[in-house]
Amino acid sequence: MNIQTLTQLFLQYGALFIYIIVLLEYLNLPGFPAGVIMPLAGIWAAKGEISFPLVILISVGAGLTGSWALYLLGRLGGSKVLGFYFKKFPKQRPLIEDKMDMLRKKGGIGVFVSKLLPMVRTLISIPAGMVRMNFMIYTVSSVLGIFLWNLVFVGAGYFFGEAAIQALA
Repeated sequence: MNIQTLTQLFLQYGALFIYIIVLLEYLNLPGFPAGVIMPLAGIWAAKGEISFPLVILISVGAGLTGSWALYLLGRLGGSKVLGFYFKKFPKQRPLIEDKMDMLRKKGGIGVFVSKLLPMVRTLISIPAGMVRMNFMIYTVSSVLGIFLWNLVFVGAGYFFGEAAIQALA
């Protein structure tokens, strides 16, 4: 998929396209990487196609929706999922248990920092649900981390995107 196709999809579906792509990423499902979509959304905002605050609001809302879904998965069925995972990958058990202990000790700070790390940022929601982290603390920590992560990517597109597109063309 190239930039022209993505631009066409945005023009056709607008803000809904941004929401769905970011949601899919935060659900850890395959799709377009939000690391590509968010800078493009920033470029569209710079061109006046959509407002910058709206892109941030949509992307944070999508990220939080996906994070809540994975938190609930962890809370309601995480031990079964983890049991299955440990059977397939027994060597991963100490590492994952260590991360869950860190989450119990660090709480909201652990979630916030994790939301700023590639790959970890989407997966941290399941262990947070499994350790039954306070939902409000989890939500606030997630929103802050998601906001900062998305602001960097959308902002990069907004401020540097046109030069990047010219370099790719």
